Amino acid sequence: LHGKSRFQPVIPRAIALGRLSSLPETRPTLDPHGAFLLIHRIAIAGYRSIRSLTVRLGELTVVTGPNGSGKTNLYRSLRLIASAANGNLNQSLAEEGGFESVLWAGPETIPNEMKRGEVPVQGTLRRKPIALKLAFSADPMSYCIDLGRPVPSNSMFDADPEIKRECIWTGPTPDARSLCVDRKGANLRCRSGKGKWQEIDLHLSRGTSLMTEYADPFAAPEIIVMKEQLRGWRFYDTFRCDSHAPARLPSPQTFTPVMANDGSNLAAALQTIREIGDSHIVEQAIEEAFPGSQLHVQSGESGMQVVLTQPGMLRGLTARELSDGTLRYLLLLAALFSPRPPELLVLNEPETSLHPDLIGPLANMICRAAERSQVIVVSHNQHLVVQLERDDICVPVRLNKETGETIVEGTDLLSQHGWKWPAR
Repeated sequence: LHGKSRFQPVIPRAIALGRLSSLPETRPTLDPHGAFLLIHRIAIAGYRSIRSLTVRLGELTVVTGPNGSGKTNLYRSLRLIASAANGNLNQSLAEEGGFESVLWAGPETIPNEMKRGEVPVQGTLRRKPIALKLAFSADPMSYCIDLGRPVPSNSMFDADPEIKRECIWTGPTPDARSLCVDRKGANLRCRSGKGKWQEIDLHLSRGTSLMTEYADPFAAPEIIVMKEQLRGWRFYDTFRCDSHAPARLPSPQTFTPVMANDGSNLAAALQTIREIGDSHIVEQAIEEAFPGSQLHVQSGESGMQVVLTQPGMLRGLTARELSDGTLRYLLLLAALFSPRPPELLVLNEPETSLHPDLIGPLANMICRAAERSQVIVVSHNQHLVVQLERDDICVPVRLNKETGETIVEGTDLLSQHGWKWPAR
């Protein structure tokens, strides 16, 4: 109901994006395929081995580097951004050991003398407050969150961080003109259609994102659009393939356009792709990996199960009988060819337990998925990295450690030009 007891349609995403036209002259920019919105770069500060890092992304980004270089930290930081929209940011930090354990442990600044080894690494005079900052820049909107220590109190939950600043803006960098949603502590303001700030009469919880605390499609459609975008991100970490893995059990017989993170609905997800997705791509991916084999999904009293028939065998093999590598390949197939592709798909070491002969077919699947979604692959398998880097749209990112700090090889201060964190 709206106004004088008249029904008003819920504002769709397209209208919410159009609302941005009243703000600075920025328009949504689609990638060349016209299918999804691109994240241009991510920025991280104060997280584990990442003191300060800005990484430029493409339609397909491959993050690689030696063990301990910070690849997993980059992956986890992206998951933390998504957890803010799901309302479980503090829980995610607690599962990682708590706020204090995820903070950058080195000195606030690393002088050149330390980098050259002329003086030992030691604490320096701190000039800024302790903070964990996460952000990404995209079209049409960008987002950042700044976490810090709360004001000490008698609460037993003082170990939880406090959100000091949270912003949504249009354009590449957050400045006074581009901001459209601005949170400072417990206070929130949104820019109206005429460009004027409107204070929101709402006291925000100290550790909860504004995206789960406030929703108004007319006063702040940007919050709803941003929440929808972040909640649509998908992350697939190392799949379980042991004898008790959920993927080896029958799936509930229900329509499944998105496979679960643990692969528990693998059979239903594969059958959904065959019925409403691109079944030809699935058959092609199976033929590339296992020549002459055929993938079937059978229905029984206990649910749906995957069956793979191979040349020379009189019966098909169920998921319980498949090798770890074969099962993992099927899991990746279901994740990459979802009939409801996400705007961002992040894969962490997808090559684990795969035979070298499957790396080529896996790279082909990832490149096809990058035509529908923005894909980030974190990997240390050089064969997979080389295969993916052959694609023209691939952006390689190689991480390394320098004085305990994660850095991007081949970058300098100019490569990070144009990024500035909003002040508290």
